[in-house]
Amino acid sequence: MSAVSCLKSEDQFLCSICLDVFTDPVSTPCGHNFCKNCINEHWNSNDQYPCPLCKKVFYTRPDMKVNTLLNEVVSHSSEQQAAKPGEVPCDVCTGTKLKALKSCLVCLTSYCETHLEPHLTALGLKRHQLMDPVGNLEDRICMKHDKPLELFCKTDQTYVCVLCSVLNHKTHEFVPLKEEYEGKKAELGKTEAEIQEMIQKRRLKILEIKHSVDLSKEAADREKAEGVQVFAALKESVERSLNELIDTIEEKQRTTEKQAKDFIKELEQEISELKNRSSEVEKLSHSEDHLHLLQNFPSLKAAPPTKDWTEVSVRPPSYEGTVVKAVVQFEETLSKQMKKMRSKDKLKRAQQYAVNVTLDPDTAHPNLILSKNKKQVNHGDVKKKLPDNTERFTRYPNVLSKQSFSSGRFYFEVQVKEKTDWTLGVARESIDRKGEIRLCPQNGYWSIWFRNGFEYKALTGCLINLSLKSPPQKVGVFVDYEEGLVSFYDVDAAALIYSFTGCSFTEKLYPYFSPGVNYGGTNSTPLIIHPVNHTA
Repeated sequence: MSAVSCLKSEDQFLCSICLDVFTDPVSTPCGHNFCKNCINEHWNSNDQYPCPLCKKVFYTRPDMKVNTLLNEVVSHSSEQQAAKPGEVPCDVCTGTKLKALKSCLVCLTSYCETHLEPHLTALGLKRHQLMDPVGNLEDRICMKHDKPLELFCKTDQTYVCVLCSVLNHKTHEFVPLKEEYEGKKAELGKTEAEIQEMIQKRRLKILEIKHSVDLSKEAADREKAEGVQVFAALKESVERSLNELIDTIEEKQRTTEKQAKDFIKELEQEISELKNRSSEVEKLSHSEDHLHLLQNFPSLKAAPPTKDWTEVSVRPPSYEGTVVKAVVQFEETLSKQMKKMRSKDKLKRAQQYAVNVTLDPDTAHPNLILSKNKKQVNHGDVKKKLPDNTERFTRYPNVLSKQSFSSGRFYFEVQVKEKTDWTLGVARESIDRKGEIRLCPQNGYWSIWFRNGFEYKALTGCLINLSLKSPPQKVGVFVDYEEGLVSFYDVDAAALIYSFTGCSFTEKLYPYFSPGVNYGGTNSTPLIIHPVNHTA
C-alpha cells in the first residue's frame, strides 16, 4: 500500500507502447517499464533492440526481468472497480474515477481504497468521521455557517450545525446526529420486524388459503363421488321400479290372453262338435228311408252337452292406479334414501365442529378408572380414596370433561362397542354431583343411555324408547349452544339417534360420561373418546 501512495499519477501505471495499464510489466536495463508482450513485439520487428523511451540501443536482446513491485501495484489497482453510473466516484482520482469506498464528513470528500489510506493510517485523519460513500456531501454543510450538520434539533425536527445551536436555536433541545440516528435506526429495526411479521402472517394466510382450497377440492371430490353413487342408485331404483311396473302390466295382459285363449279353444271345440251334428242332421233330413230317419231321429234331436256362453266374457284387466302405485313405492324408497342422506349430511356438518375432549380426574367417581391420556374410562370394583372436592361425583359412576363450552358449536365421538351399559351427553356446570341424581334437562343433563344390553332411551324427564336398527359402535354428540340443540348420532350408520331441541343454555356445558357399573366384568369395556374421522 505504501508503494501505491507514492505514485503521483495514474500515468505511471500506463505502458508507453500500448498506452494502457501494464500487463506483466518488465524493466529494461536502462530502467524503463513496458508490458512484456509489447516490448517483445517491438523488438521482434527490429534487427537491433532500442529502448522506445530513451532510444538506447542494445546489440544483444536483453534478458527482461519482471518488475515485481510494479506488477503488485498494477494488480492491486486493477482489483478496484471504476465507478459505474449511479455510484459515488473518488474525488481524488485523476483520469479513471474509481468507486469510492468511504466518504469523510470532515473533509467532505469521497475516497477510493487507495486514497482512503491516509485516513486509516495518519493519526490526525483517523479522528475524522467516515461513512458509506454519498454523493451529496455539500448537502451536509450548514448553508448559513458553512459548518458540518452535526446536531439534530428535536424542537424543529431539523439538522443544524454547532453555531446554529447557540445562535438560531439556542433555546431548543438538541441531540447529536448519531444519537438521533441510533434512535431512528432502532425504530427502523422495529418497523422491519413488524413488516417481516406481517409478511410471515400473509405467507401463513396464503398457506391457510391454499389448505382451504385443498380441503375444498377434497370435499368437492367426495361430494361428486357421493353424487354419482347416489344418482346411480336412484337410476337403478327407477329402472327397477319401471321394470316391475312393466312386468306387472305384462303379467295381467298374459293372464287375460290365456283366459281368452282357453275360452276360444273351448268354443272352437263346441263349434266343431256342432258342425258334425249339423252335418248328420242335414244328412238325415235328406234321407228318404222312413225307417232309418225314425230310428236315428231321437239321438239327433237331443242337444249335445254344451256350455251356456251367455254370461261368459273376457274382461280387460284394469290398469288404473298401477303407475301411481309404482310411483308411490318409488317415492317411499326415495324418501328413505333422502332421509338417510339428510342424516349423513347433518353428521358431516356436525363433524366440522369436532373438539379435543379429555376426561377430568377431579370430577371422576372414586370407582372409575381413567387412562393416562384421559381418553378412556371404565368402572372398577375397588373404590379409591380420593379428595371429596366439590367437583367430584360421589354417588354415581360419572365423570365430566376437562373442557367446557359456553357458546358456538362443538362435537365429539365416543366408542361404546362391546358395552352393556353406558350414558352419554352434556351437563351444565351447576349440576348436583353428590346426592340422588335424576338425569333430565330440568336437572341440567341432556343425555341418552343404553341398559341391559338392549334398551336405548332418551332421558327427557320421562324415558323415551329409541328404536335403532343395529347397536351403534360409536356415538357422536353435537351441541349448538345458541340454537339450543343436542343431537346424538350413530356414527358408522350416519343416522340420527335422537335430538333435544328448544333447549335453553345459560351456563357452561361439559361433555358427560358414565361407563356404567362393572357388573362382575360383563361391562368392563371402557368408554373411549375417539378421534373424529370425517364421514366420507
